[in-house]
Amino acid sequence: MVDTTIRTADAVDDGILDDHAAEGIRIDTEELSEKLLGSWPEQRRAARRLSARPEFHRIEGQNLAEHRERVFGQLKLLVENGQVHRAFPKHLGGMDDHGGNIAGFEELVTADPSLQIKAGVQWGLFGSAVVHLGTKEHHDKWLPGIMSLDIPGAFAMTEIGHGSDVASIATTATYDADTEEFVIHTPFRAAWKDYLGNAAVHGKAATLFAQLITNGVNHGVHCFYVPIRDEDGNFLPGVGGEDDGIKGGLNGIDNGRLHFTDVRIPRTNLLNRYGDVAADGTYSSPIASPGRRFFTMLGTLVQGRVSLDGAAVAASALALQIAITYGSQRRQFNAASDVQEEVILDYQRHQRRLLPKLATTYAQNFAHDQLLVKFDGVFSGKRDTDDDRQDLETLAAALKSLSTWHALDTLQEAREACGGAGFMVGNRFTSLRADLDVYVTFEGDNNVLLQLVGKRLLGDYGKRFKGADATTLAKFAAEQARGKVVHGTGLRSLAQTVADFGSTARSVGRLQDEDAQRELLTDRVESMVGAIAGRLRAASKLSKAEAAALFNANQNELIEAARAHAELLQWEAFTEALASITDPGTKKVLTWLRDLFGFELIEKHAAWYLINGRMSGQRVQSVTAYIDRLLTRLRPHAVDLVEAFGYTPDHLRAPIATGIEAERQDEAAAYFASLRASGDMPIDEKTAKSSFDALNHKK
Repeated sequence: MVDTTIRTADAVDDGILDDHAAEGIRIDTEELSEKLLGSWPEQRRAARRLSARPEFHRIEGQNLAEHRERVFGQLKLLVENGQVHRAFPKHLGGMDDHGGNIAGFEELVTADPSLQIKAGVQWGLFGSAVVHLGTKEHHDKWLPGIMSLDIPGAFAMTEIGHGSDVASIATTATYDADTEEFVIHTPFRAAWKDYLGNAAVHGKAATLFAQLITNGVNHGVHCFYVPIRDEDGNFLPGVGGEDDGIKGGLNGIDNGRLHFTDVRIPRTNLLNRYGDVAADGTYSSPIASPGRRFFTMLGTLVQGRVSLDGAAVAASALALQIAITYGSQRRQFNAASDVQEEVILDYQRHQRRLLPKLATTYAQNFAHDQLLVKFDGVFSGKRDTDDDRQDLETLAAALKSLSTWHALDTLQEAREACGGAGFMVGNRFTSLRADLDVYVTFEGDNNVLLQLVGKRLLGDYGKRFKGADATTLAKFAAEQARGKVVHGTGLRSLAQTVADFGSTARSVGRLQDEDAQRELLTDRVESMVGAIAGRLRAASKLSKAEAAALFNANQNELIEAARAHAELLQWEAFTEALASITDPGTKKVLTWLRDLFGFELIEKHAAWYLINGRMSGQRVQSVTAYIDRLLTRLRPHAVDLVEAFGYTPDHLRAPIATGIEAERQDEAAAYFASLRASGDMPIDEKTAKSSFDALNHKK
């Protein structure tokens, strides 16, 4: 039976049979759910059991103070549960489980994003700064209080005037050798630390980033442990601050700003894993290069981006499970029947709105698991080389950017797809979208992060030719020129048109091939990076101002190349996940879903492929036609695909996803059926007029 199903499915792909022949294919939801849980399934299940408990859920309509206190109380419940301690050292009661910690933590977004982010501030930023930038002395002194919530803390990096540009922050920590103290000072308002969770109300201390100055030399940004409030909640001498007040979302977090006026802290409050100051003021570091030291220190805090990527994927999955469940039950407009309205998910446009976003969410889910594995390898020390850390930083920046943007788009589309019901706060979309809005600038603005990715791509591109002789460079230049001739004159496009002429199936058949999709997506990245590198080659011979202007002129294209690279990474992750699926039906449906993701990317960037001669107009048209065909194939599996995410009604908490809409539709259908059967059904005006006209015509 299975063999027949697969042969039938393959025949459909070949265009031999109608899509109805694929109806026998079924998804093994148990296997798929396990796959979607990723490399830490038990930790995710444990976190989901926690998130399903009512005491962790957001109460809509609470005022600012009530919401903040509820979330702070929920942190205490997390301490009692102990899961949030997974990443801390074993000798202090932790588990040294870095990947499992993030896997569980990001699931808290389903309970309340404010809870997830406030927990992230306390243990993922404030606590992690002590873990990764401090030494054992700091661990033993402060981590027990941080873990137990006896020391609520803020992560004081961002300044009003320098957002993502951490290297340029203006707060200073000047060493006084006479007293063996650092003097923390914010010289002007733009240097105030801002948008800090726990700063407005609950924080008693902060891990503060400042320019370390000793013996008249600025050694760049370092991190310090700074007490900010006493036991009664009053600011300590020299410390001041303000409440950020109501925000666009995440109002369960007490964000605020802090400033410091000659605040003195002991020399040993410098978190000195990567840089230390001796009693006499002498500076030392195991990393000689100031630039490398700075990026190493920031790199240890990459877990914020990793967790935001996973939380954004979870929010997208939640939204799609609600919207697709509702869309499979809601009926509207008579099209194929006089007595029954159509299920809205059967409309092609509705499928176009939601199913490609489902395909993207699957791709991002699989890519996130790869990111989490890479993160765990680095932070556990199993794979912790400079290259591994650079790869982690680049991967986190690329994936976080795309998944957080996608989450906002998905939440908005899902909201609209559910009409007025989607606008009701009780169905989750509006609150989730408001809360996730800031994820696109948390831990680095997405455009800044993609520029970081682009610079890495340029660096890797340059390394390919480092030390190359003249013959090698000449050969590469000739190959580039030959490619320009082929692509630029449209000869390749013409050849495609001839090959595809009169046959959409023939056009599609080539693009269905996994290697063909990979080639198209990879070629776009490499060509974009190569073109930018060529234009920037002259920068080394220009003045600083001229070089900056040249880079600025190419900045937008560099960011687009980085986005293309991230899309390729997601496609590759989806493709690798496919290889591990054993159930034939599941593999077939997921292949269609992967193809939908790939074809959507090609369609989205069709202008580039056409302008650069990579595809003919005929083949681009066939992409759109095949997407429509894939939607038809995937429609019967849509509900199974979202239920495989594994979220229960306690996670969804959306009345429209409970089956209530199906009950309403059944009730309405039964009412009208009964009315028709009774003979009491009023005659439609058009029908009555038609009968009247026919009668008069006979007379």
